[in-house]
Amino acid sequence: QVQLVEFGGGLVHPGGSLRLSCAASGSAVSIATLGWYRQAPGKQRELVATITSGGTTNYADSVKGRFTISRDNAKNMVYLQMNSLKPEDTAVYYCNEHLLGLDYWGQGTQVTVSS
Repeated sequence: QVQLVEFGGGLVHPGGSLRLSCAASGSAVSIATLGWYRQAPGKQRELVATITSGGTTNYADSVKGRFTISRDNAKNMVYLQMNSLKPEDTAVYYCNEHLLGLDYWGQGTQVTVSS
């Protein structure tokens, strides 16, 4: 059974940094593509970043150069380092596991960027 649990959200000032973590359970995490998505109030959920089992990364244009996704297969963890945060980054951030054509989601963690 796949289970994803996010950690690390909170309130940060513009220009600040946060690191999100996601603990993934299940027997096939190491071969899955892991990712982060976000959903702001009144908007659709959108891709932030993904990382394949081989370490290939993909980022939304809006976060390139500011966010870094990484994973630790030994610990079944995926991380999102967020730097130079902007108010428009405010959203609920969701961890995602994409495996064999199926998507699994965490419960989400709130990130608020405000002065």
